[in-house]
Amino acid sequence: MPGPAPDERPRPTGRRNEQGIRIDPAAEAEHEPRRATISALVEDEPGVLSRISGLVSRRQFNIESLTVGPTTVENHSRLTMVVEEPDPGIDQVKKQLSKLKPVISVGELADDAVATELILLKVRGDEPDKVQAITEMYGGTTRDAGPRTITVQLTGDEDKIDDALDAFEQFGIIEVARTGQAALARGDTATVPGEEPGTSGEPTPHETPYNK
Repeated sequence: MPGPAPDERPRPTGRRNEQGIRIDPAAEAEHEPRRATISALVEDEPGVLSRISGLVSRRQFNIESLTVGPTTVENHSRLTMVVEEPDPGIDQVKKQLSKLKPVISVGELADDAVATELILLKVRGDEPDKVQAITEMYGGTTRDAGPRTITVQLTGDEDKIDDALDAFEQFGIIEVARTGQAALARGDTATVPGEEPGTSGEPTPHETPYNK
């Protein structure tokens, strides 16, 4: 068939990102990564968390933490995810989550959202009085104390937890278990679209996966 030779045909000038989407390098450079907290209401179906984590794994999103727990609505759970991606990546996270059938509604929280996490911290028990003093300074509690180790529990925002970790370094940190953030929108702002604060948390009918 008539037409240009193979080496004369136009070729795409962009490349593909980790998600397999063709991008313009100049446009990509305009978006610096930022941290975003995404909240989603999901139905409690078998395998829902594995489906979400599988989506995250396939798309290679940079997830810092992922937590899930029950809400005030029976058979519903709230998922909180902290990601660090450029704006296009954050948009993709929200779009891909919203396509999953168990997901009822997805929203990104504002920077002033109420966020907290829990940490269990095991340190060497050579200086129990000093460990107790640091624990009280950060509003924590001692959960286990023995002749060789002390385990304390702390809650608070990320900066507080990071500061506490620095303070406990002097004793020798043996193990850490950190939950990741749980977060809600501040005041009467809905945490996810369709959720009405002050009610049972049931999204409005048009936000259910069956009526989108």
